[in-house]
Amino acid sequence: MRYDLVIFDNDGVLVDSEPISNRLLAGYLTELGHPTSYEDSIRDYMGSAMHRIHDLVRERTGRRLPGDFDDVFHGRVFAAFERELEPVAGAVGVLEKLAADGVPYCVASSGSHERIRVGHRKTGLDRWFEEGRIFSSQDVGRGKPAPDLFLYAAERMAVAPQRCVVIEDSPLGVRAAVSAGMDVYGFTAMTPAERLAGATQLFSDMGELADLLV
Repeated sequence: MRYDLVIFDNDGVLVDSEPISNRLLAGYLTELGHPTSYEDSIRDYMGSAMHRIHDLVRERTGRRLPGDFDDVFHGRVFAAFERELEPVAGAVGVLEKLAADGVPYCVASSGSHERIRVGHRKTGLDRWFEEGRIFSSQDVGRGKPAPDLFLYAAERMAVAPQRCVVIEDSPLGVRAAVSAGMDVYGFTAMTPAERLAGATQLFSDMGELADLLV
């Protein structure tokens, strides 16, 4: 293994949540008078921490989202997760290989700790991620594209940034990893390859990842 730590994004990389959450986000923003298509949501918000959604809406419209926006949105998302959420195809195999080879790994997500855990419980990925392997944008001052979250995860896992590789599927996440001085493998299952152009390497099938990392 050429790296000492593999840092996974969560949504769209480990759990197949992006179609669900972006469909619901587009619908909720539209309800609130901010017309948003599914494609708009993927383009503008995929990989974002919640504060970025608030910031972009206010910047574009001059209006604030309701104070209970996050709670209502997460309630809808968690209910949909219980009905629909599955792990990303091939993700379990990658985790099994890393664990068998003794390669340290963790998850560093823009999502809240509750969102990460709800998704992992529903998909069975919780068996691979005990507390010390889970990091959220809630743990740092700034979410992606700032490098803070990835640097925090590396520090907590006691690995130098240059010995880390990040697995990401969003332009914001790729920018954050590059800013952190880490290699980043861009997962193109949902994101056009040209939007992840800053990645060290691109791949489209999670089942291929373990072999690409050695």
